[in-house]
Amino acid sequence: MSDASFDTSANKVGSAQPQDAEFSHFFALLKPRVMSLVVFTALVGLLAAPVSVHPIVGFTAILFIAIGGGASGALNMWWDADIDRIMKRTKGRPIPAGLITEGEAFGFGIALAGISVIMLGLATNLVAAGLLAFTIFFYVVIYSMWLKRWTPQNIVIGGAAGAFPPMIGWAAATGSVSIESVLMFALIFMWTPPHFWALALFMKSDYDEAGVPMLTSTHGRRVTRNHILVYTILLVPVSFALAFTSIGGPAYLIAAVLLNALFLRGAWRIWRRDEVAADADGYATEKTVFKHSLYYLFGLFVAILIDACLRSYDLLGAGPFGVSGL
Repeated sequence: MSDASFDTSANKVGSAQPQDAEFSHFFALLKPRVMSLVVFTALVGLLAAPVSVHPIVGFTAILFIAIGGGASGALNMWWDADIDRIMKRTKGRPIPAGLITEGEAFGFGIALAGISVIMLGLATNLVAAGLLAFTIFFYVVIYSMWLKRWTPQNIVIGGAAGAFPPMIGWAAATGSVSIESVLMFALIFMWTPPHFWALALFMKSDYDEAGVPMLTSTHGRRVTRNHILVYTILLVPVSFALAFTSIGGPAYLIAAVLLNALFLRGAWRIWRRDEVAADADGYATEKTVFKHSLYYLFGLFVAILIDACLRSYDLLGAGPFGVSGL
């Protein structure tokens, strides 16, 4: 990787000269698409926990977990402004587009990070607040500032940042960490590499031009295809392990069987490909697998939520095994 990828001489704070910033520009800093996944998985973690949470407390917890996730996104955009200006996928973001200065993004992110951690701690407990603080630190410092530009294993290790939300949601409800929350973390952690490497295969030039040491750039696309298959195979037992915990159930088990079969099929199809075939169809298979990987994670967490609702329904005595059915 060239030294240019580490160039921070453009004054990380306040180098751009944008128009007057609007609310929509600041909202875009939060990475709303990524935040939606953070909110959803955190909500599932909170609702699947074996502890009843008052709706207002639950809403407050999810709100500040979302704000913490948004703070991470804003600080990531502040730090990555130099490479965001190069990559086609990111050049429309608020800072490279000249809509917000780097200084504004930094101040906004820091403020949101502090508010989210303090308020989550006041609304729930210190365990949840501590996990949120560590998640923000991990994403901004460990992943964005260090791993992303240093090692092709950036996504493997850095994926931990996106895997913490269900654990935070669980901790907000219970005040603790358990095997269930650890396995939800492990599910997202193992899912992230094949999901992101599928994207890297068809966004191949972006990372090369920005000097980001993505696996596709440092080891080639054949090695990346091998890694996608291996990590998808390793993901399967992790996903099935959740079925045999207190938050597992019939909905999750059925979803795990179907979704793992589809994901494995997609990984196998990617593994069999060569670059001639991929170029010929515009990386259609890789794009399809990337899209289906989103459905995979969403489907499994929906299944956890369904099983949680079924247990709640049954415990209230309204289900087929409840008191009223005796």
